[in-house]
Amino acid sequence: MHKFSWDLFNTVPVVGIVRNLPMDLIREIATAYADAGLTTIEITLNTPGALQAITDLQTILGDRLNIGAGTVCSIQELDLAINAGAAFIVAPVINDAVISKCVANNITIFPGAYTPSEIYHGWSLGAEMIKVFPATKLGVDYIKDVLAPLNKIKLMPTGGVSKENCAAFFKAGATGVGMGSNLFPKDIIQKQDWAMLKSNLSEYTALLREIKAGKE
Repeated sequence: MHKFSWDLFNTVPVVGIVRNLPMDLIREIATAYADAGLTTIEITLNTPGALQAITDLQTILGDRLNIGAGTVCSIQELDLAINAGAAFIVAPVINDAVISKCVANNITIFPGAYTPSEIYHGWSLGAEMIKVFPATKLGVDYIKDVLAPLNKIKLMPTGGVSKENCAAFFKAGATGVGMGSNLFPKDIIQKQDWAMLKSNLSEYTALLREIKAGKE
């Protein structure tokens, strides 16, 4: 079983979300991601060929990346993701059975929650970090407000996180962030300009390392 490395994640605390990108290009995308110094990538299960992509990426990049499965909403999907070699699990919702099975089997899971009650419930079941989703409408102040009473919980806002507001989320207390289309611009991927993609991703690596250095 592949294990999630917190040390790797914490060097550049972002989960890059690959959703509905072409199967034949995911290897190139993930390679550019690793070459740019990013460390944690999620392939959502509603991406065609997701399970095969996870297995393939573990073979070629498993020593450089945390490779996980996203949009895991049921035990059946969880089992498929684990069998494919996912090192961590991300969900858009709180599913008690999914979280409990992950915790029992020492599998890292970041379930999605919206309200303080959902966030606390996911954490109380044993999830090590909670994905606050969608963060688009909630904004930076919501993270700060939730962490005032729930300061022991690690939060990962996802949805609407950008180069412009990334630092503000961390300043508000986020442990990590989840990002999709901003990391993987469709125009660059359509052109298959991997040098440009690596350059774009490298900017995020530099930004996140700078933010992390400022917090320490």
